[in-house]
Amino acid sequence: MRLEGWHLIIIIVLALVLFAAPKLPGMARSLGQSMRIFKSEVREMKKDGAPEAAADSDAVEGRVVNHPKSTGAENRTGDGTDVPPPNRA
Repeated sequence: MRLEGWHLIIIIVLALVLFAAPKLPGMARSLGQSMRIFKSEVREMKKDGAPEAAADSDAVEGRVVNHPKSTGAENRTGDGTDVPPPNRA
């Protein structure tokens, strides 16, 4: 007797029903929740890639601003003003 693919699938399903029956509802719930999360993430990615989504967002132009007191390592006096004070009393 030779086992084919569908025979193995039936044996696996029967083993799951017999030995993992108490855990099946939790596994199905977890699988459903994972699928909902996956679908919502795919939907968000599609929405983010749409051209009208880029036109609707208010873009803010930014620039890097250096701290006014930090002018470089060569101008530091070593007085410790760049180190935060300890929190101990």
